[in-house]
Amino acid sequence: MDKLQKILNEATTRGAENKLPYAGALTPTEVFEAISQDSAIKLVDVRSRAELELVGRVPLAMHIEWAFYPGMVANPEFSDQLQKQVDKDSTVIFMCRTGGRSHNAALLAQKLGYNKVYNMLEGFEGEANEHKQRTLINGWKHAGLPWTN
Repeated sequence: MDKLQKILNEATTRGAENKLPYAGALTPTEVFEAISQDSAIKLVDVRSRAELELVGRVPLAMHIEWAFYPGMVANPEFSDQLQKQVDKDSTVIFMCRTGGRSHNAALLAQKLGYNKVYNMLEGFEGEANEHKQRTLINGWKHAGLPWTN
């Protein structure tokens, strides 16, 4: 079994253990390894444009806002934008700040007929510590994975 298949199998097992209705859940390091192994995998960042500009972005990730800043108003065009930009046969991994919005995006994508949908756990910034600071516990940035301003 190749490395990519092993990563996706682990993600599927994790998803089944957590009773996720979509294909599975990956850690940021697993996501980076997966997209490094297969350039056809679509990494979709669902954070707001403000988050990308103020906190940073992941190279190679495409961007479809789940909600708009300020106010985090739901993007009524999310489904249409996803379907226009990502083929339903693609392997798709959703990411956000901490893993919540990306979970919701994965749920929606699965309902839209995407069968190879994954959520990236921990998100770009990860959990907040007792001082409400992020990037110190887990997440993409904490793992030291590539990102830009």
